[in-house]
Amino acid sequence: MFTSDVREAKQEEVKMESVDPDALWALVQYAYSGRLELREETIESLLSASCLLQLPAVVQACCSFLAKQLHPSNCLGIRSFADAQGCVDLQGLAHDYTMGGPSVPQEHFLEVMRNQEFLLLPPAEMEKLLSSDDMNVPDEETVVGALLGWVQHDVAQRRQHLPELLAHIRLPLLAPQFLVDMESNPLLQESVECQRLVMEAMRYHLLPERRPQLQSPRTRPRKATVGALFAVGGMDATKGATSIEQYCLRRNVWRQVAVMSGRRLQFGVAVLEDRLYVVGGRDGLKTLNTVECYNPRSKSWSVMPAMSTHRHGLGVAVLGGPMYAVGGHDGWSYLSTVERWDPQARQWSFVASMATPRSTVGVAVLNNKLYAVGGRDGSSCLKSVECFDPHTNKWSTCGQMANRRGGVGVATWNGFLYAIGATTHPPPASPRGCRTAWRGEGAGGGYDPKTDTWTAVAPMSISRDAVGVCLLGDRLYAVGGYDGQIYLNTVEAYDPQTNEWTQVAPLCLGRAGACVVAVKL
Repeated sequence: MFTSDVREAKQEEVKMESVDPDALWALVQYAYSGRLELREETIESLLSASCLLQLPAVVQACCSFLAKQLHPSNCLGIRSFADAQGCVDLQGLAHDYTMGGPSVPQEHFLEVMRNQEFLLLPPAEMEKLLSSDDMNVPDEETVVGALLGWVQHDVAQRRQHLPELLAHIRLPLLAPQFLVDMESNPLLQESVECQRLVMEAMRYHLLPERRPQLQSPRTRPRKATVGALFAVGGMDATKGATSIEQYCLRRNVWRQVAVMSGRRLQFGVAVLEDRLYVVGGRDGLKTLNTVECYNPRSKSWSVMPAMSTHRHGLGVAVLGGPMYAVGGHDGWSYLSTVERWDPQARQWSFVASMATPRSTVGVAVLNNKLYAVGGRDGSSCLKSVECFDPHTNKWSTCGQMANRRGGVGVATWNGFLYAIGATTHPPPASPRGCRTAWRGEGAGGGYDPKTDTWTAVAPMSISRDAVGVCLLGDRLYAVGGYDGQIYLNTVEAYDPQTNEWTQVAPLCLGRAGACVVAVKL
C-alpha cells in the first residue's frame, strides 16, 4: 500500500476498518519476531486481520488451528466464517465435517443437527444444506425432523420459509405412513404449497406405474440413503476371485470388505433381510449346490441348507419373501428346473420348470413376476425371455430381444427391465463382448411389460461380457466384465432418465461374472 502509487501512500493517516487492535499488535510483533501465539478466543480476529494484511503464513497457521478445533457444535460457524474470509481449504474441510465427508462418520451430521448452531442457521444456509445430495443422513425422514425442529425454534419468523425449504426434501422417498402423519402437522396444513408437495409425494406412492413421468429432483435419493453395492467373486487373472468389494456412492470408492470361504465361479447372489446369499456355482472342478450367507453388519459368514440340484450359470432373485434359483448347468446338462428357498421354513423346494433350459441366464423381478432373460441352452445363445407368476406357478413366454445374449446382466427400474452387455454367440476361445443395453419401448425406458417389446438404449463406452448389473438409488451400474482380452475393473452408471452412461470409480480388482447386489446398510 505504501510503496505503490495508490491514494493511501500519500495520506498522513490511514484508517484501517474493522481490524481488531489486539490482533494488529500481535501481527506487528510477529513481523519482527516470527512468533505468534494462537489461542481459541483470539483466533478468528487474527485470521480476519491476517487475511486483510495478506500474511499467507499466518492465514495458513490459523486455518490449521481451526481445522483441529472442528466439532459438531462449531463446524457450521467455522464453515461460515471461512467462507466470509475466503479461506477455501478451511471452508472445504468444515463443509466435509458438517455434511459427513469421506472420513467423517454419519453420527457427526446427526449430532450437528442437534446443536445450537444448526438451530441458528439463517434460511439461506438452511436451503444450501437441504438441497445437498451429499448430506450424510441414514434416511430422508431424518431431514424432515431436522427442518421441522429448525422452524419450531422460531416459528413466527420461520414458518414463511417452510414451503421453499420443504421443496428441497425428497418427500416421494418417505415411507407412506410417515407422509400420512406429516400431512396432519399444523405447520404444513396452513400452507397450500406444503400441502401440494405432500400430495405430489402421495401420488408417487399411489401410482407406481406412472413413476417414470413423475421424476423430479425430489425423487433422486441422497447418496447416503441408497445403501451400498457389493461385487462378489467372479473370474479374474488368477482364475477366480474370492474377494467381495463394497462401493460407497457418497465417497465414489470401492474397497475390499470380505472373502468367500472358497472359490466359486458362475454362482448367484441375492439379498434377503440385508444379508447376501451366495448360491451354487463351480469351484473349478465340480458344480456346487452349497449356499453361504454373509452379514455385512457383523462381517460374518454362515452356512445355509444346500439346494437339491448342483447348479452353475444359474440366476438368483428374491420375489416376495422367497428366493429363487433359476436354471443353470449341473455339470452334465443344461437345466430348466427352478428351486425356491423359503426363509421361514428354511428349506428348498421345486416350482414349475421353464420352457427352455438356460445357463448364464439373467434373472430379475418386475411387477411381482420373475423374469428369465436370454442365456445359453447348449446349442446357442438365446434371445427368448420368459416370466414366472408365483400365484399360478406357471412360466409364460415374453417378447424376445433383438439379439441372442448369454451372460447378460439384468436389472429393473420403475416398471422397466434392462438387459445389459453379454456375448451374442456361444463362447469361443475369446468371447466377443456386446456393448449394447436393451430396453422396452415406453416413457423412461426398460422392457415394457405393457407393450411386451424391447428397444436399444445408449451403448456403454466399452464391450462387456459377463457384466454384473444392479440398481443403486436411481441408476443402473454395470460392473467389470470381459472385453475379449482382459478382465475389466471399470464401472459405468446408467441414468434411465437421460439415457446416458458415466464412468464411476473402478473396482480394486478386474473381474468378470461378479454378482452385484445392493444392500441398505
